[in-house]
Amino acid sequence: MNNFQIPVFQAICVAFILSAVLNFITVKLSKNLVIKNKQKQKRLSTSFISPFGGVASSLAFLLSTRLIGKADDNFIFIGIFAFVISLIGVIDDIYNLSWYIKLFFQILIVSYPLYYLNLFINLEALIGIDLNNNLNFVASTLWVILIINSINFIDNMDGLAVVVSGSICLQVAFLSNYLNQYKLTDISLLLFATIIGFFIFNFPPAKLYLGDSGSIFIGYCLGFISILFNWTPVNESIYTSVLNPVLLFFIIPLLDFLIVISYRIKNNIPPTTGGTDHISHRLLAIKFSEKKVLITFLIYSILCFSLITLSIMTNNIVAYMSIFSLLAIFLTTFNIVKKMETLN
Repeated sequence: MNNFQIPVFQAICVAFILSAVLNFITVKLSKNLVIKNKQKQKRLSTSFISPFGGVASSLAFLLSTRLIGKADDNFIFIGIFAFVISLIGVIDDIYNLSWYIKLFFQILIVSYPLYYLNLFINLEALIGIDLNNNLNFVASTLWVILIINSINFIDNMDGLAVVVSGSICLQVAFLSNYLNQYKLTDISLLLFATIIGFFIFNFPPAKLYLGDSGSIFIGYCLGFISILFNWTPVNESIYTSVLNPVLLFFIIPLLDFLIVISYRIKNNIPPTTGGTDHISHRLLAIKFSEKKVLITFLIYSILCFSLITLSIMTNNIVAYMSIFSLLAIFLTTFNIVKKMETLN
């Protein structure tokens, strides 16, 4: 494909500017548009703020992937489908689609690029069976859908999804660059720049929300990035190239996902219902300000990433200790947060 391309730094700047401009236009065009609260669900967000930041951000990301100097067709292809899934999110924000309809479109829009690009988590090799990639394909589809919905879950407070997903992008960029996967570094930085362009309008107090269109767009991109990321680290006794270590980057959204799901199952609340039982809401319930909640999540992300990095760049003993510490922090956090009161 003979594409006009620019150096990656310029493409990153373009992604940020496009995202900022398109989100600014979105704020202006939708400032008088009121979206009714879905099914009268209990939410922290206000219905007087536009939830359409995801469309502008996904369009900025798609256009910037077309310009990146080291891009290949895979990234452009994924960018197109990321934009398509954001449009499904817009329809959901407006018409409140049933969960099974949303799941159907997620499966369709995730599975086709995985199949077409032959991307998968090699679970069959990990467990020592050969099912002609059928199990790998199903597992990879479910994994990306899990990431999509975990990012959607974490989008429950001004700036939170941006802080969490932005930190994931930087972590992937750092390690992919360290492991000489420069194309993935570039695409992660493009996504980060796009997210920061939106953050200008989402910083508390927010003028614009991601909405389902934005959270599933970001989750979609991160899910595919996690599968594209591949390495054979020096410390092969801890990791192999078969088991993708990028799963560890998603500790915060998965932690929130597990806490919310366990709480709702215990209290007979439908898991797909919106509510104020997330980690961020529990911190607000103990009188944390929104900015303090964002800082807490950022510090937690940096701590986990430091342990992951330490496990990669050190010898066996230190690496094992780092992973053990990471798991201990995860379980301790889960046990502490699940006992905290939810926000009324």
